[in-house]
Amino acid sequence: MASVLGAKFIDGDDLPQGQYPEDGRRQPAQRRGPRPWLERIRDAAYSLEQKNEVGVIVCSALKKQYRDQIREGNESVSFLFLDGSQPLILERMRARKGHFMRESMVQSQFDTLERPDGEAGVFHIDIDGTFEQVVDRAVTALEQAQ
Repeated sequence: MASVLGAKFIDGDDLPQGQYPEDGRRQPAQRRGPRPWLERIRDAAYSLEQKNEVGVIVCSALKKQYRDQIREGNESVSFLFLDGSQPLILERMRARKGHFMRESMVQSQFDTLERPDGEAGVFHIDIDGTFEQVVDRAVTALEQAQ
């Protein structure tokens, strides 16, 4: 999607400051305490805005308070809520190679999720379809919002 938009791509998990604990356990960022992780996401969005750059930052801001923290000082931030059923997401995860998230974590992610229904600045993107279809839906939603 970032390449289609001509935007910079940032994976929230790749931001500095060792988002995984010293013992090497890899678990969802929200479990480790959202504040520092979300501050790095917010700061990355702010940096893009200050440079007048367009960026796509991927992260799982599952709760409204997390999204609100990312919005602080970032007036132009929009969120794409990639909306899919738990069985579909599990199917996609099984097809992935080399990603830390285990299938057993999906239930906790759904339990934590506060759906952004009716939340300003959030675009709901149905992920049922091919990768290309999902990217096209996301790009179309963002273009229509401008």
